[in-house]
Amino acid sequence: MSGLWAAYNRALASNPLLVKAATSFTGFTVGDILAQKFINKDADYDFVRTLRLGSFGALIHGPTGHWFYGMLDKKMPGTAAATVATKVAIDQTIWNPIFGCMFFTYLGLTEGKSPAQIADKIKADLQTAVVGSWTVWIPAHTINFRFIPTSQRLLYINSIQIGYNVFLSFLGNKSTEKETTEEQAKQ
Repeated sequence: MSGLWAAYNRALASNPLLVKAATSFTGFTVGDILAQKFINKDADYDFVRTLRLGSFGALIHGPTGHWFYGMLDKKMPGTAAATVATKVAIDQTIWNPIFGCMFFTYLGLTEGKSPAQIADKIKADLQTAVVGSWTVWIPAHTINFRFIPTSQRLLYINSIQIGYNVFLSFLGNKSTEKETTEEQAKQ
C-alpha cells in the first residue's frame, strides 16, 4: 500500500492538475454509480449519466478545485483556528454556490437543455444543494484546512465527495417541478 501511495504522490508532484482531474473523475463516477444503484435502483442504469458526472469531475471539479484550494492556501496560509474558520466560511459561502452553478450548468448543457431550463434548475435546486452540503462540508473542510497538506486536499475532498456525490447526483438528475408539469402536459 505504501508503494501505491508513493506512486500517487510522485504523479501528483509531477502533474498535479492531471492527477486531481483523475481523482475527481473517479469520485464523481463512483458517486453516480452508487446513486443509481441505491437511490434510483428501480430505473435502468444510465451509462451516459455516469459519463456526464465523471466528465464533470475531470473537466470542471478537478481543475477548479486545484486552482481554488491552491489560491486559498496561498492567500491564507496556516492552520490557526481563525484561518481555518475563514477558509471554511469562504468555501461554503462563496465557492459552494459558484460550484453549484457550475454543476447544474454543466449537467444541463451536456443534457442539451436550454439556458432557460438550466436557470430553472439552478433556481429550483441550488439552495438545497448549498444548504445540504453544509452538513458534510463544514466539518469536512474544518479537518481539511487544519490537518490535510495543500497537495492532498483534492484527494481528501474526493474521498468524501464519493458519498456526497450520491446526494449531488440525485439532485442534479431529478426533474424540476416545471419540467415535471411540462412532461405531464405532453402526455
